[in-house]
Amino acid sequence: MNDDFTTTGPISPDVGTNLSAGPQLATPSAPSSSAVESNTFRQRLVRELLSWVWVALAFFLITGTMVQARVIPSASMEGTLLIGDHLLMSRFGYDIGLPFTRYHIRLWREPRRQQVVIFHAPLPDRDEDFIKRLIGMPGDSVQISQGRVFVNGEAISEPYRHDPPNPVDNFGPVTVPTRSYFVLGDNREDSWDSRDWGFVPESNIIGTPVVIYMSVQASEDAWQPGQVRERFYAYANALLHPRLVRWRRLLTTF
Repeated sequence: MNDDFTTTGPISPDVGTNLSAGPQLATPSAPSSSAVESNTFRQRLVRELLSWVWVALAFFLITGTMVQARVIPSASMEGTLLIGDHLLMSRFGYDIGLPFTRYHIRLWREPRRQQVVIFHAPLPDRDEDFIKRLIGMPGDSVQISQGRVFVNGEAISEPYRHDPPNPVDNFGPVTVPTRSYFVLGDNREDSWDSRDWGFVPESNIIGTPVVIYMSVQASEDAWQPGQVRERFYAYANALLHPRLVRWRRLLTTF
C-alpha cells in the first residue's frame, strides 16, 4: 500500500521570488554644484573673518604694549620737537594700556634724568597726554634760579634748551615725592609744566619717543585733539605742496 506523506521541511522559493520584506534604501545623489559653491564661499568667509580677528588682536597688542603714534600740538618742546612733528612712542617696559581707553598697568621700566617722556596729564580735568623732559627723580631737590636749573644743589647742563636762561625765572626749591617726577618743557618761556601743576606720578608715564616719522608745517590748530577737518586739510596741503614737509627731520631718533 502506498502512503502519501506531507512534507514538513522548508519550502524552496522560486528563483524569481523577492524575499526582501523591508523598505528599499535610495542611493544618495551627488550634491549640486551650487551647494558646493555655497559651502566653499562660507568657508572662505570664515577664514577671512578669522584672519582679520588675528590682525585686530595683533594691532591691539602692539598699540597697547609696544608702539603708538603721537603728534606734537604745541611749542613747549621747541628746540627738540616742533609743532607738527609725528612721533612713534615706545611703551615697551613702561605701560600696558587697553587701546581707546584710559585703563593701563604700570610695568617695570623707569625713565632716566633728562629723558623726554610722554605721560597722562596729572590733572583731573585734562584727558590728554603731555610730552616733557624729566628733570627731577624721586627724592631730588629741584630749584630754578635766574633760569638755571639746580638738582640737589648742582646746576645741570641743558644743551637742548630753546632759549638761554631767563633771569626772572625762579622756582623752588622743592623735593620730588616718592614715585613722582619733576618735568619741564625745553621751551621754558612757552611751557606749562611742573612749575605750574606739580609733579608727575610714576603711574602716569606711558612711554618715550623713539623716532620722528613725519613732520608737517601747519597751524597749531590742525594738531589739537578733535580737529579732524583741519588735520585732513594739513595733510592734503602737504601732499600738494611737498615743501611743507620738513624732510630733514624725518627719522630723527631719541
